[in-house]
Amino acid sequence: MNRVPGWLLRHEVTVEPYLGTSAYGPRYGPAVTARALVAATVKRVRDRTGAETVSTAQIIAAPDLACPNGSRITLPDGRRTTALTVAHHTAPGLPVPASTEVMCE
Repeated sequence: MNRVPGWLLRHEVTVEPYLGTSAYGPRYGPAVTARALVAATVKRVRDRTGAETVSTAQIIAAPDLACPNGSRITLPDGRRTTALTVAHHTAPGLPVPASTEVMCE
């Protein structure tokens, strides 16, 4: 399986993976820095509950990015956002790269 080429991933994002909710609110794992391609554009998407919402940033990263829904993400411009949906794209047998797509709040 091909991976998205590293030379396409021009940005750097920081991901704090969502671990769940505790008595004190959401819990996040240790911050991880990852190379990504970030597009700051507004799109209408459905969140994990199926509700329609607006995404203001989209991230394409390597297929092994650990970023569950609800994770906190710091974008290259310093803005902090939340992962609305995460999609892992693979196409076994086809000459297209595998990647992870994250739609952000």
